[in-house]
Amino acid sequence: MYTDRYQMPQDQLPQGPAYLMHVLTVYKHSRPDHFRENLRVSPTTFDRVVSTIENDPVFSNNSQNAQIPVEIQLAITLYRFGHYGNAAGLQQVANWAGVAKGTVELVTRRVITVILHPTFLRTAVRYPTPDEKEKAKVWVEKHSCRAWRGGWCLVDGTLVPLYDRPFWYGESYFDRKCNYSLNIQIISLPNLRIIDFGFGFTGSTHDSTAWEETHLAREHDTLLEDGEFIWADSAYPVGYYCS
Repeated sequence: MYTDRYQMPQDQLPQGPAYLMHVLTVYKHSRPDHFRENLRVSPTTFDRVVSTIENDPVFSNNSQNAQIPVEIQLAITLYRFGHYGNAAGLQQVANWAGVAKGTVELVTRRVITVILHPTFLRTAVRYPTPDEKEKAKVWVEKHSCRAWRGGWCLVDGTLVPLYDRPFWYGESYFDRKCNYSLNIQIISLPNLRIIDFGFGFTGSTHDSTAWEETHLAREHDTLLEDGEFIWADSAYPVGYYCS
């Protein structure tokens, strides 16, 4: 009893076939719609993210045992991010990917480290160029009217559910949908490319309050030209630059 860790013999449970490789080798090329259902991004976006992060030092080590390919690490992380509740449990993700639960935690930490790096954020989330802004205005004019072409970007808030009530000030995270969550503000172009975001707000924070803390709201005088404005729903204050 004192020489063995377990009192009963422990049998190794063989891992089942992983669905991950089917997503990366079949759905990616033949059924991009199913690929997006699993990873929440298109194959083109997925490949672009891989090429951007694959040379980051976090994906290299001095061990003789090389890390698993970056595309697999990113796929595991995206699958985990794209699910909620029991579907996002470590064992469920591990079964889908054909890896151990510890590997799921490890690759998630690596990918988060990369995407939070200022270099990646400046590449992924940036203010549009004059040409990109003009294309957005043309799209708005084509799908509405010429008078509205100045509204080339839009803002909305999304609630990111939390697994459990936070210990500190937990009641402030309780949102209008009866979940504990975070309020994230997203500013995007009509093609859904994100150009600014605001985070760090509890679920009970009103959209209008969280919006005022974003870069675009605070610097609208310098970022928006005359006649330009931001589309928003009724949760946001109406002003000359927000409609």
